[in-house]
Amino acid sequence: MIKVEVAYATPEKQLIVSIEVEAGCTLKQAALKSGLDREFPGLDIENSPMGLFGRKVAKPDIEVLKAGDRVEIYRPLIIDPKQARLNRAAKKPVK
Repeated sequence: MIKVEVAYATPEKQLIVSIEVEAGCTLKQAALKSGLDREFPGLDIENSPMGLFGRKVAKPDIEVLKAGDRVEIYRPLIIDPKQARLNRAAKKPVK
């Protein structure tokens, strides 16, 4: 058994849970085992993008975890980051 963390956050609530999983466990398996879908209604772990320590993982159902890894479950973007930057720039007063 190895210890890993699984993290998920919304603007209102953030949660990181520590769990023990079998060696050879994948990101998706750990995320499903974490129980975060019970803490965050509407969280669809099966279809959510995931990463390790801020690095997006293309195939979370294949990537194997190591002891101490932190699985991050990502939310879909509400707005394109480029558009968000443009919106913030438009709000700044011109000097």
